Amino acid sequence: MQGPCWIDTEQPDVEAAAEFYGGLFGWTFQDAMPPGAPGRYLIAKLDDEDVGGIASARKGTAAWNTYVSVDDADVAAHRLVAAGATVLSAPADAGEGGRSAALTDPQGAEFRIWQAKRRFGAQVVNQPGAWNFSDLHTSDPSAAIAFYDDAFGWQVDDLGFAVLIRRSGYGDHLEATVDPDIRARQSGVAAPPGFEDAIAWIATTAPDELSHWHVSFTVADRDQTVAVAKRLGAQVLRQNDTEWTRTALIRDPQGAEFTASQFTPPSG
Repeated sequence: MQGPCWIDTEQPDVEAAAEFYGGLFGWTFQDAMPPGAPGRYLIAKLDDEDVGGIASARKGTAAWNTYVSVDDADVAAHRLVAAGATVLSAPADAGEGGRSAALTDPQGAEFRIWQAKRRFGAQVVNQPGAWNFSDLHTSDPSAAIAFYDDAFGWQVDDLGFAVLIRRSGYGDHLEATVDPDIRARQSGVAAPPGFEDAIAWIATTAPDELSHWHVSFTVADRDQTVAVAKRLGAQVLRQNDTEWTRTALIRDPQGAEFTASQFTPPSG
């Protein structure tokens, strides 16, 4: 299933990042690197299920990364380059967990690919404190849509209020793995047809914004999350209320930006 499967954040100070996100989302952590290995990699857990990772920053700056699952990282990297992507780091083994590579799409948005071995990806999603969506903010939506359709077979629906990226069969995958109640939950709020296959949203970048994949987390209470984030040293850059969500754009203490999203459907 070629859809987003994992997220992690690279941070200059891994321990400080773990303290922040543990305090904000209730995460606990497991060290995935063997003793003596260069750098750190922590698996973040929520109720003992994998939700994401925190890694030592390779470039000295903090950011969130989104990974797309592939069957073969080497074959996928070759195919993506042919479609217009640029390789930042060639496919390499990530211990026994899997094999990954970093690339940018033709508009410059960085993403990762992941060939699973022992670690298949996030084990819990769409719950408070867990990953909700990764959204593509791009300077050229039409060109980006063409690239990801060619690269991964993703489809796009313009819902009027937003543009949705779908992967046929993704709802079946979620229902069978990490989100067994997805269809019942969505039917209760009159979600748009095909919403169970949603894998991302796409939006045009602001004038001062670079193309990137942006990570959102589900929270039970946006205002409470904002208060805790501020107490832990984060900056709240923007808050927004829509018919369906209450969100906050947050910059963590080391500079990585993400969105906290409270689901508030019209039905209440």
